[in-house]
Amino acid sequence: MSERATREETVNVVWSGNWVAERLGVALEGGDELGDLLGLALRRNPKRAHLLVSNVLGKHVPQLPSVVHGAGYELGERVRALLGPQEARRAVVLGYAETATGLGHAVADGVRDAPYLHSTRRPVAGVAPAGGFEESHSHATSHLLLPEDRDLLAGGGPASTLVLVDDEFSTGNTVLNTVRALHALHPRERYVIVALVDMRSPADRDRLTAFAAEIGARVDLVTRAAGTVALPDGVLERGQALVAEQEARAPASAPPSVPVPARATRVALDWPAGVPDGGRHGFTPDHRAALEAALPAMAERIATALDAGAPDRGDDHGQGADGDRDRIPAGEHDRDRSPARGQGQNRVGDQDRVRAPRRVLVLGFEELMYAPLRLGTALEELLGARAEVRYSTTTRSPVLAVDDPGYAIRTRLLFPAHDDPADGPGDRYAYNVAGAGFDAVVAVVDSTADTPALHAPDGLLARLAEHTGQVLLAVVPSYTPTPVQEPAVLPEPLRGPDFSSYAPDEVGWLLQDLSDTELEAPTEEREEAIQSGGAHYAESLPVEYQPSPAYQALFTAALETSAARIARAVGTVTETVLAERGPRPVLVSLARAGTPVGVLMRRWARHRHGLDLPHYAISIVRGRGIDATALRWLAAHHDPADVVFVDGWTGKGAITRELAAAIEAFEASGGPAGFDPEIAVLADPGGCVRTYGTRDDFLIPSACLNSTVSGLISRTVLRADLVGPDDFHGGKFYRELAASDVSNHFLDTVAARFDDVAAEVDDATKELLAADRAPTWEGWAAVERISEEYGIHDVNLVKPGVGETTRVLLRRVPWKILARRGAGPDLEHIRLLAEQRGVPVEEVDDLPYSCVGLIHPRFTRGATGADGRAVAGGSPVADGGEAVREA
Repeated sequence: MSERATREETVNVVWSGNWVAERLGVALEGGDELGDLLGLALRRNPKRAHLLVSNVLGKHVPQLPSVVHGAGYELGERVRALLGPQEARRAVVLGYAETATGLGHAVADGVRDAPYLHSTRRPVAGVAPAGGFEESHSHATSHLLLPEDRDLLAGGGPASTLVLVDDEFSTGNTVLNTVRALHALHPRERYVIVALVDMRSPADRDRLTAFAAEIGARVDLVTRAAGTVALPDGVLERGQALVAEQEARAPASAPPSVPVPARATRVALDWPAGVPDGGRHGFTPDHRAALEAALPAMAERIATALDAGAPDRGDDHGQGADGDRDRIPAGEHDRDRSPARGQGQNRVGDQDRVRAPRRVLVLGFEELMYAPLRLGTALEELLGARAEVRYSTTTRSPVLAVDDPGYAIRTRLLFPAHDDPADGPGDRYAYNVAGAGFDAVVAVVDSTADTPALHAPDGLLARLAEHTGQVLLAVVPSYTPTPVQEPAVLPEPLRGPDFSSYAPDEVGWLLQDLSDTELEAPTEEREEAIQSGGAHYAESLPVEYQPSPAYQALFTAALETSAARIARAVGTVTETVLAERGPRPVLVSLARAGTPVGVLMRRWARHRHGLDLPHYAISIVRGRGIDATALRWLAAHHDPADVVFVDGWTGKGAITRELAAAIEAFEASGGPAGFDPEIAVLADPGGCVRTYGTRDDFLIPSACLNSTVSGLISRTVLRADLVGPDDFHGGKFYRELAASDVSNHFLDTVAARFDDVAAEVDDATKELLAADRAPTWEGWAAVERISEEYGIHDVNLVKPGVGETTRVLLRRVPWKILARRGAGPDLEHIRLLAEQRGVPVEEVDDLPYSCVGLIHPRFTRGATGADGRAVAGGSPVADGGEAVREA
């Protein structure tokens, strides 16, 4: 874009520095372009109260992506002209976190042949810093350098010139600290400093010249504009007092009193394999070429999602939940709100309404600036006049918001950090998004930041949903240079027929074979050991239930009755996963209840779309976490961002919580990042997940049996004397039960109904993708109520839903069964099992599940018997009952 066009995009009707200038006497002294490029704001900072707010950086002020990228690219072209093509090929570009990571990358694009690296404030487990420096005036000072290829910083050889890029060159302290630290390790002959604006005082200019002479290196400076900031005496103290006064008058950062659930639709980018998410560990010209080739297709996927989710609009477009309350008056903040920017936009009253959003914000995330910027430039080019695309990012920097046309930060959104930062939890911000009239926001984060906090009721996605009609989430896989403490040889998955009765291509079991180990114990003996805290449930196995002829007949009848219903749920959850998690997800079922569902999802994808999806089964153990060796194996063979965890059903949501905590602990311990802890389930009666086939609580026949419907595999085992730190968790293959095996009969019967339910699946999927599927956790609330009402006082002994109740009757010592009055045929097998074990079935009203199984609380605090009286000899459970955890 030409400089004239860039100026036209950044000129303000009212200069966005007037408010600060009038109250504090701060002034920008320089050419006319300086006021076009910069506004002023205030922040609570003990070192520097004022903030220069760039209009072309894409951090605080939403701007056209082409303008943001063009500003850096043009600076890079000037560096290339300064160095010459040959020297430019030997240079390396270094950008500063967090504000200049995208600018530096754009400069590297303009230099063309130079690799790129940016500093970071996010330590990465297993990656030792190659250097670091301090930023004296910033609110967060420590910068780390974490290149995968340490030759990038070596100098003298292939990278003789270091190009340092920051958004502003104010005092020169940051650059001096960087050069001093790196030059002491790897002396160079030449440095080039690049900034959008040079705001140094004459004294600071002389200091840089003296420093260059001191180290014996040439230092060049390339900037777009130059000037100084005039600061009157006492401005810091007066600025701090003004900030305190404004915050007391209007706490602009306060979250809503009643948070709204996050409403976001995932967009599967299909990010090119092997391309880093940014320059944290280095970004080469080859990476650049691969990304450029992939950008048009990724932009097309975003545009398709925007079109699919955009509602018809009237005059109220872009108001979101707040209507006009937070809107910025047209023409007062910047020219992007003026009618002149409206060409190509369909106005209300046109004969044909347009579904594509007219005003779209691509919102990056802190240091992740370049990937969303390039997605924005590609989207801007693709949509053309159909929509206006803007770009900005979230930030750590706390800035005062003042709703005044002469102030650079009109509004701010406050939300908690969602990337588990090393410096602990804290507030994060998105500026000039609220009230800016965006019809849609495309939030782009890396997979490390795609955490439960992002999706929480007070998280970023929920805050965005308050101010726009459509929120999309695009996740870029976080790049990890090398696995941490990777064992020399990871075990390979087990497959049938050597392990399980499933065909070898149906599932790979990330387990070790313990078939020859005696692990079974009588149910009552196991229950006593578990509830007393003497043993963990995963250290032994229950004796496999051998179904009676009557029970086998019940299973067969139930399968025939529910096959179409199950097929419909399988199709719906699979289509939802394909729509939101990419065209080729890696299915990872939670062994063993999730494994039949994973096989059926794989069969659906192949039957309807010709996709041959990888499928593995992995162990997760309540209270012990997920199999870390299995996760490392998956990360070594697949992109963690492609992994979709699969389970059969939800009860109260315990496994949902367990998986999220386990993934967090795995990454915190140095494991590869990027796994999404969200679970896809066939049935979600507990309201615990976003991705499901149905929320009805009905009989899933695979819950009726144990190994004989799960490939003849036991539940998983984790015991220290059997499972080492680099071993998979264990499992047994019950070959001797082959005569009773109905695993493939179950799969074939359900798959035979796929064509019958195809149209219903299409309708259900479309409806689900447009619905608010935020978890309600209704099941957890019901379990807590039942636990107290029945005097159990331990939610771990309350197992809600048909599937969990079946497990209670097959594996545990049941106390009683609560059945919803009028539940009907779905509970026939429950009633039969209860009769066989002498367990009372109590019909109740107002039960959100079809049934609930209560484990006998004989060994818990305050235990009661079937008659409601205290059980004599009841003993406390270790750690308040936490030992009782059945997967």
